Amino acid sequence: MRRRSVLLAVPAGLVTLAGCGDEKSDTAKTKPSTSPSPSASTSSAPPPKIVDGPLPAITAGNKFDEKPTVAKGSGAPSKDLAVKTVIAGSGKTVAENDYIQANYLGQVWDTAKVFDNSYDRKTPLIIQLSQGSIIDGWRYALAGKKAGSRVLMSVPPTWGYGKQGNTQAGIKGTDTLVFVVDIQNTFNAKSSAQGKDVAQGDAKLPKVGTNTDGKAPSIDVPKTAAPTKLVANYVIEGDGEEVKADSSVLVQYKGVLWDTGKEFDSTYSRSALTSFSLQQVVKGWSQGLTGKKVGSRVLIVVPPKLGYGDNPPSGSGIKKDSTLVFSVDILAKM
Repeated sequence: MRRRSVLLAVPAGLVTLAGCGDEKSDTAKTKPSTSPSPSASTSSAPPPKIVDGPLPAITAGNKFDEKPTVAKGSGAPSKDLAVKTVIAGSGKTVAENDYIQANYLGQVWDTAKVFDNSYDRKTPLIIQLSQGSIIDGWRYALAGKKAGSRVLMSVPPTWGYGKQGNTQAGIKGTDTLVFVVDIQNTFNAKSSAQGKDVAQGDAKLPKVGTNTDGKAPSIDVPKTAAPTKLVANYVIEGDGEEVKADSSVLVQYKGVLWDTGKEFDSTYSRSALTSFSLQQVVKGWSQGLTGKKVGSRVLIVVPPKLGYGDNPPSGSGIKKDSTLVFSVDILAKM
């Protein structure tokens, strides 16, 4: 079971195949979590003033992506958002509404009690820096930082969990929180697969563009009969971790109909990435992406029995018993 971070401002409901999605509720299949997933404060706090300190010292684990030990806060914490770049990275700049991949540790200022950390789970957090998705302190503190950076921050309740705190995590409504965040990567609507092009020599299968400029790849469907079995081939092969059957992934994708080549769904046209569990999508996606590597672009041809069959989503433009063709960029495993 994937343990949910206490950083989430709202429960992490993963989407189904957006726009042409599963007819079932997004949250119906979400697994229960063994850690808190608090709701955001109902009041909308104004943007904070960002100051340099005070901030407690990192006393051990000083290297990037190494689990840190952080001293107890000394004296009264700032009522503003205190932020310091401890290690300056040289990667892509993080912007609000981007997804970030990061390791982190969080503790209470007054007691140095660690209430959450991803280092022990050996799984970095991947989450969107958007209002309602994560505590506001992270949104404001991390925007403008670069991948490869270690950021130390102290977050007052106003931009943390508010007056209600987080009882499951042992956080009171008066607690200022201290975080160390190692930003591994950042993703946005211009993100693409990164890897080696793979030859597409089968004339009976669609050919997918190999551009990696963030624009939607072309999908050229041949004027032949659609395959009756699932096709899941690399177009670009990445070198990341393999996706498992129960993984959640962050992707770019484009879907067209085999019969007409007409696009019916695309993250590119929405300028918004999508994340979901492979247990929440049509079987063609879950089977086609299992075993594929992060960083890859995958051609998936989904026959009706592994897609929507005779019950396509209303308003999707998909007819009964349609064969679907997808280009999917696997950006990250969540």
